[in-house]
Amino acid sequence: MTFLLLALIVFFAALMQTLSGFGFALLVMPLLTLVMGLETAVPLVSLIAVTLYAVNLLRYRQAIDLGELKRLALAAALGVPVGLWVVTSVPETAVKFFLGLLLIAYALYAFFNPTLAFVVPTGWGYGVGFISGCLGGAYNVPGPPVIVYGSLRQWPRDAFRAILQALFLLQGVLVVIGHGLLGDMTTAVLTLYLVALPALFLGIFIASRLDARINKAQFRKLVTGLIFVLGVSLII
Repeated sequence: MTFLLLALIVFFAALMQTLSGFGFALLVMPLLTLVMGLETAVPLVSLIAVTLYAVNLLRYRQAIDLGELKRLALAAALGVPVGLWVVTSVPETAVKFFLGLLLIAYALYAFFNPTLAFVVPTGWGYGVGFISGCLGGAYNVPGPPVIVYGSLRQWPRDAFRAILQALFLLQGVLVVIGHGLLGDMTTAVLTLYLVALPALFLGIFIASRLDARINKAQFRKLVTGLIFVLGVSLII
């Protein structure tokens, strides 16, 4: 039953990510946490996410802004160990609670999509990268602060996707290495990862076929609503 749920969750999240451009970790992490607990979900999601980001980066690699990526990545590398420490030292109930708050806050931001009248300076990238690294190390959800930052910086669409995938891949590799050093990559986790791979690639493939037929704006609203519900469920 766990294998089936894992495959369905990963397939659905990969479908969502490919169609909407965001949401994989935001969907997979809370769902798998509810199904199998934090201890297994965190290293497992880190492996699956790295695979997805590597595939997506191949699609958008030509549009990477190396200046933006460098600032974010350097700071994120410092934040990842902090996040790993949090997830191994803080009680699971507290981790779930803060993850739920993060999902709710991001969903509200994405839904209302406020337009601010200024463009943030490049120096903010270091702080954003550090926070993103902390969230990636702790929860495998590095996206929210970078997505908000990229919106305020008014990145072009292709550059936006490319920077996100490259940053998430670099962070993901560090997170996977960290979990390996901590002994979290158990035989059970690796087995679940192998089970998830076919569902991951199937979700990407089907979404690529449906891409031209889906209303992107409506679909993003659906994903945002689901993220909000998942955040509430983690807190409850």
